[in-house]
Amino acid sequence: QVHLVESGGGLVQAGGSLRLSCAASGSIFRINAMGWYRQAPGKQRELVAAITSGGSTNYADSVKGRFTISRDNAKNTVYLQMNSLKPEDTAVYYCNADALVITKAAMPEIKEFDYWGQGTQVTVSS
Repeated sequence: QVHLVESGGGLVQAGGSLRLSCAASGSIFRINAMGWYRQAPGKQRELVAAITSGGSTNYADSVKGRFTISRDNAKNTVYLQMNSLKPEDTAVYYCNADALVITKAAMPEIKEFDYWGQGTQVTVSS
């Protein structure tokens, strides 16, 4: 029903910047919250930043002041601007969306699902 496609990951030197994008497509009725998670080798997946449909944001303490999350509701897209990157930021970054979708059953109905992208690698060198 809904696909999330991430882009913008790559290799960057410490202190550099990257901008991640995540576009949602499919039978979307409404996207509620969107966010970015990351998972480094040997560590649990953690929330990096999240944003509601109204624009309220939440950040992990480790990225406050360096990362900025934003969204374009018309395009169903969420962005993560990452500045002053540190080696500790190295991880696979996953896009997440809490969305209401329209099913294609005999009788159309709206259901809520939690969707995940495939992940994009961010590597920060020392």
